[in-house]
Amino acid sequence: MIPTGGQLSFSTGEHNDLQKAIIEEFLRRYGFGAEVLYVGGTANKFLYLEKDKLENLSFFKMSHEELPDVIAYSKEKNWVYLIEAVHTSGPILEIRLLQLQKLTKNRKAEIVFVTAFQNRQKFRQFIADIA
Repeated sequence: MIPTGGQLSFSTGEHNDLQKAIIEEFLRRYGFGAEVLYVGGTANKFLYLEKDKLENLSFFKMSHEELPDVIAYSKEKNWVYLIEAVHTSGPILEIRLLQLQKLTKNRKAEIVFVTAFQNRQKFRQFIADIA
């Protein structure tokens, strides 16, 4: 269930469980009413896409291969959340942060970078590499 009331259908798997928790738990608690604008699934890179809304924020081209797992926008704070769900792939590393900053240089909102983990064990595995 996305905050605006719609529903997404994920395939089974731990990565998708984490994305579901990001949308249903993290954004509900810390998203300041954020609207989900993009979700990439493991089976479908464009599982959910609000292309027009991203373009209105002067966001980068959605065909780019370096998309984070979840993108959300809080109108209240004028924040765009770029959220990476870490399961098998890594967190937002320094080079990835620089790429995302370059891609979003013309945006109309502030960027909030988030690396999400399913548990503390996975977080400890990557803590030294997080940008």
